[in-house]
Amino acid sequence: MLMDVITAHDSTDVTVVLPVGVRDLLPRDLPACTWSGSATHLRHVERELARAAVGEADYLAVCTPVDLPVAIGGIDYQVSEGAGTLWQLAVLPALRSRGLGTLLVRAAEQRIRNRGLPRAELAVEENNPRARALYERLGYAVYGRKPDAWDEEGPDGSIRRYETMCLLLGRDL
Repeated sequence: MLMDVITAHDSTDVTVVLPVGVRDLLPRDLPACTWSGSATHLRHVERELARAAVGEADYLAVCTPVDLPVAIGGIDYQVSEGAGTLWQLAVLPALRSRGLGTLLVRAAEQRIRNRGLPRAELAVEENNPRARALYERLGYAVYGRKPDAWDEEGPDGSIRRYETMCLLLGRDL
């Protein structure tokens, strides 16, 4: 398990340091991950955990000392030959810009290396400059673009199709 700390500051100049660790996401974690997406999204994550159980993917969680996930993300080994593809990376909104995304990506890259694969890839929506800046800071470079689409659950429980254009980024490990 990788360990790191997150530091938060508030307006009274109080600093809080919290150790975190990285481990596999487990089905029992899903109720604590509602911040990461809708019920439909969590059902999809649950299906991906089944793929992880048979080695097709990994799904990681950055957890607090009380073992609550505050960042999650997957690595798919079936998308691109010779690479692990990072996807569904998410950080608890209140803890963004605290290094958790960096920790999650670096842990995912280590998993990819452990499989003997030389490359990590991911897709980021063109309209998400904050995430793109993180990935580029971590050494990822754009090598293409592609449309993507998925079903999203609205607040009223309705399902709508979300379509977007993604940049494809990669990094040799």
